Amino acid sequence: MWVPLAILTALSEALKDVFSKFSLRTSDPVLLAFALRMYALPFVIPVLFFIDIPKTGPGFWPALITGGLMNILITILYMKAIQHSELSVTVPMVTFTPLFLLVTSPIIVGEFPDLTGILGIVAIVAGSWFLHFDVRKKGLLMPFKALLRDKGPRLMLLVAFLWSITANIDKVGIMNSSPLFWVVSVSIFLFLGMIPVVMLFRPKEAPKKMLLDKGFLAVGFFTAATLIFQMLAIQLTLVAYVISIKRTSALMVVVFGAIFFREKGLKHRLAGVLLMLAGVVLITIL
Repeated sequence: MWVPLAILTALSEALKDVFSKFSLRTSDPVLLAFALRMYALPFVIPVLFFIDIPKTGPGFWPALITGGLMNILITILYMKAIQHSELSVTVPMVTFTPLFLLVTSPIIVGEFPDLTGILGIVAIVAGSWFLHFDVRKKGLLMPFKALLRDKGPRLMLLVAFLWSITANIDKVGIMNSSPLFWVVSVSIFLFLGMIPVVMLFRPKEAPKKMLLDKGFLAVGFFTAATLIFQMLAIQLTLVAYVISIKRTSALMVVVFGAIFFREKGLKHRLAGVLLMLAGVVLITIL
C-alpha cells in the first residue's frame, strides 16, 4: 500500500503547485503562504486523536522554533519562486535538496556521503542542464547561466538549500518526539508564526482573501493531502523511499506546466527531470 500512497503524495504536491501558480496570478505570495498553512491545519490537527502523545525530549522546542521560523521564510520564498518563473524550470530545482544534504548532514548530524551519493550529485546537476536546453548553442555552460539568471529557479535553489538544513532539524525534532506528532506541531507553529507576518505586511488584504479565495482553499487542501498521504506511507516503509517517489512531483509539474500554462520545452525538461530524479534515488536509497 505504501507505493500508491507515495504516488498520491507526489500528485497532491504537484497539484498544490499548479493551484499556487493559478492563485499567484491575482494574489500575493505572502498571503498565499499563509493560506497554505491555514487551510491545511484543519486536515492535520485530527491526527492528534489517532496517535499517542509522546514525551518530548530536550531538543524538541529548540528544533521546533528554529525549524519553524526557517520554514516560514521557505514557504514565502517558494511562492515567490513559482510566481516569477515557469513551473517546469522552477519546481525541479527542489531536487537539489538531497545534493545540499550531502553538505549539511555531515555538519549537523554527522552523516557522510558514499560513492553513490557523489554519482547522484552528478546526475542532478546534469539534469538541471536540460531545463534550459534551448540555449545550448550559445555555449556549453549557457543552460546553467540561463537557469541562474531566472529569478524563479534562483529562489527555488535557495529553498532547496534551506530545506537541506530544516530536514536535519526535522530529524532532531522527530528523535525528541515522534514523526506524526512532529508534523502536527510544525504545522501549528507555522500557522501561528505566519499570523504576525501577514498582519505586518498585508494587514488590509488578508481578511477578505482568506475567506473568499477558492484558489487558496485548493492550495491548502492539497498541502494537507500531501502531508497526510506522506505520513500514511511513511508508516509502511522507509522514509527515503517515500520522499524519492514524492520528488516525482517535479515530473508531474513539468507535464502540468505544458498542459495548463502552455510552457514549452516539454521533451527536454522531462529528460532533465528524469535525470535529476535518478540522482535523488542514488543519494537517498542506494
